[in-house]
Amino acid sequence: MVSRVRVWLNRTYAENVFFMDQLRSNPQRRAVEIHATHGDPDSPVLAAADTAAMEPEGLSPAAYVEYALDQCARHAIDVFVPVLHQSAIVAHRAEFAALGTALLAPTVEAVAVFQDKATAYQAVQAVGVPVPPWWRVRTPEELVAAVEALEADGHRACFKPAAGAGGVGFRVLTRTPFSMMHLNGFPSPYVPLDLVVEAMRQAEEPVDWLVMPRLAEPEVSVDCLTGPDGRVRMAVGRTKNGRRRGFTLHPSWIEPARLLAEAFGLHYLTNIQFRDFGDEPVLMDVNTRPAGGLHQLAQCGVNAPWAAVQLALGEETGELLPPTLAPDYTVVAGPRPVRPVSLPHQRTDAHAPAPTLPAVPAPAAEVTTAPATAPAASSAATPASAGASSAAIAPA
Repeated sequence: MVSRVRVWLNRTYAENVFFMDQLRSNPQRRAVEIHATHGDPDSPVLAAADTAAMEPEGLSPAAYVEYALDQCARHAIDVFVPVLHQSAIVAHRAEFAALGTALLAPTVEAVAVFQDKATAYQAVQAVGVPVPPWWRVRTPEELVAAVEALEADGHRACFKPAAGAGGVGFRVLTRTPFSMMHLNGFPSPYVPLDLVVEAMRQAEEPVDWLVMPRLAEPEVSVDCLTGPDGRVRMAVGRTKNGRRRGFTLHPSWIEPARLLAEAFGLHYLTNIQFRDFGDEPVLMDVNTRPAGGLHQLAQCGVNAPWAAVQLALGEETGELLPPTLAPDYTVVAGPRPVRPVSLPHQRTDAHAPAPTLPAVPAPAAEVTTAPATAPAASSAATPASAGASSAAIAPA
């Protein structure tokens, strides 16, 4: 009898509910139990898990590693998919292995290289993968010089943090003065250069940004599955152009992604993003974790999460080639459950009368010493008093 597999996802993004769905619907029909932890009690990954727990706040990376080791021991975790504090966790891979837990994450060296985008760009250029022109800036003067250099070549400048995930902190610089145009409609990534320069001058600490040209769509995110032996088992590109999504196996995107995965030890599930600069695909970013959109590969008949777990358990998957490339599609939001929680001061019986403050007569001293205007003052105070009572029993 094949035993069940116990998988833990620590604090991660909401889309990983689909990752969990795919683990359970694996083609081997293997029993999978999922443990999830998060800092947000309303994260849907907690509701989707078989067991769930809130993560303690304020832990240092070292303290979080101790917490993670304890979770793996307590819950007999077979495979741990770390997102939060990934770099600290992979540095202790041997300690997790001693507990019988495999880490579904790249090597410590790979995580270190791709934590910092400037370091990553230098490293990938050395193996022959092209990157866009870029400047690392920390001062207003460096920012202006980088923007002027890009504009001189006919490009629009943008910037993003040198370290960070996703699109957090990404902005496009414009020379257009701040006006109602920036306030009408939905928030925009466009920010006036002069306001950014002034904000940098007023900041207490220097920034650490990468400035580069705004790259045109389509964006191609290549989802890679690489074994601990360094051999790529799967590389499929997901294209994004506005609302339109699609899939590609074109070598111009796939071959550089495979090269990076094998050259840098990007084991298990990683996501490598490209856009065009002129007529050439250039690297935009490398995520050393499963992408939020990874589940979309199911449309092509590929269950990448389960294949990654198999590799982590030492089971060979062979080459994962999609049997078909699904037609173009778009993405829409849908409801997912959250865990039931008891809010402070919330009544569970909807028909129970609202609690009231006890009626206590005013002390005699207050009555005998009240001024002539006391009735009016008392009358005026009644609504405020009632409001205070209501506030005390209102649901949080």
